[in-house]
Amino acid sequence: MQFTLYPATLIKRYKRFLADITLPDNTQTTIHCANTGAMTGCATPNDTIWYSTSDNPKRKYPFSWEITQNKNNHYICINTLRANQLVEEAINNKVITEVADYGQLQREVKYGSENSRIDFLLTADNKPKVYIEVKSVTLLTDQQGYFPDAVTSRGQKHLRELIEMTEQGHRAILLFAVLHSGINSVSPAEHIDEKYTALLKQAMAAGVEVIAYKAKFTENDAKFTVILQNKVPLIIEKEPIKIDLA
Repeated sequence: MQFTLYPATLIKRYKRFLADITLPDNTQTTIHCANTGAMTGCATPNDTIWYSTSDNPKRKYPFSWEITQNKNNHYICINTLRANQLVEEAINNKVITEVADYGQLQREVKYGSENSRIDFLLTADNKPKVYIEVKSVTLLTDQQGYFPDAVTSRGQKHLRELIEMTEQGHRAILLFAVLHSGINSVSPAEHIDEKYTALLKQAMAAGVEVIAYKAKFTENDAKFTVILQNKVPLIIEKEPIKIDLA
C-alpha cells in the first residue's frame, strides 16, 4: 500500500476522532483521527505525524492522520481502517502463509450467534471455510507489543464468535496486524483486559489459530509504502486465568 503523506507536529488528540496539529508553516489546523482506541504512546504532543488529504467537499476535516513518527523514530499506523486493507493485500499476495491456498475472499460477512461481521471469509474447493478477524497492534510497553490497549467488550465478543466457528467445524483465525515498527512480538494485555486474555486462551484451546504479522514502513520524500511482510512471535502464558467469563 502506497501513500503520499504530509508531515506536521501533533498538538493534542481529543474527542477520540479529532487532533490539532501545527503545519510546517506554523499554522494550526484540526484533522480527523480514525482510531477509537486509547492510542497509548501513539499520540504524544510534539511527535511528528503524517497525514493524507481528501478533496471530498463534504468533509469537514479534509486531512486524515495516518502515521505517527515518535521520538524513537518508530513509525506507527494509527488509522485502524488500514489494518484490513493491509491484511487483504497480504492475503492476495500470498504473504499470509496459513491461507495461501485459499483463492476466494469475502469481506464483512455476517456470522455467529451474536450478530457479528467477520473481517474476511475465505473459501476454496474441498476445504473448510476460514473466518479471519483482524486486530491492529500499536501498544508498545517495555519492548513488548500488547493487545488490546483498552478494555474491549467488542473484542471479547469476536473471540466468542471465533470459538463458535471452530465448534461448527470451520477454521477460525485471529490475526494481529502489527502496525508499529518497534514491536517485534505480541502478547495479550492481561494488565489492561484480563477477561480478553482469558478468552484468548480459551479460544486457542478450542482451536482458534492466533497469528501476528508485522508491517514494514518505507518512507522516501513523503512517499510511504506500508506492507505486511513478516510473521512475529506470540508470547502467551499457558496457565489459564481463573475468571468468570459470563
